[in-house]
Amino acid sequence: QVTLVETGGGLVQPGESLNLSCATSGFTRDYTHISWFRQPPGQGRGGVSCINLNNGDTSIDASVKGRFTMSRDNAKKMAFLQMRDLRPEDTAWYYCAATTNKPGHWTWSRQCHSRQEYEHWGRGTQVVVSG
Repeated sequence: QVTLVETGGGLVQPGESLNLSCATSGFTRDYTHISWFRQPPGQGRGGVSCINLNNGDTSIDASVKGRFTMSRDNAKKMAFLQMRDLRPEDTAWYYCAATTNKPGHWTWSRQCHSRQEYEHWGRGTQVVVSG
């Protein structure tokens, strides 16, 4: 059984940082990519970042580029989202998701940030930027 569990959310003030973690289990070698998505209050869920588990290539959505970075630790079976200089508009539920059997160049495609491409999801962790 594949599971993903997000942790690290919380309430922070504008300009502060947070690091989110995504702990995974049940992955096989078929799992090639993990992404972070977020869903602001009253809005749809959109892609934030995508990482190739095999080579570490990442793509970051333009809306957070320069402030958010993504990484993974395959030995620990975890992925991370490092967020700095947080803004009120970053307030959202953050989800990690995983997909299988995608080629390496898929990291650079629009599909890497598309929720329809992902088979497995965590339950999310809430980030509130206020103050």
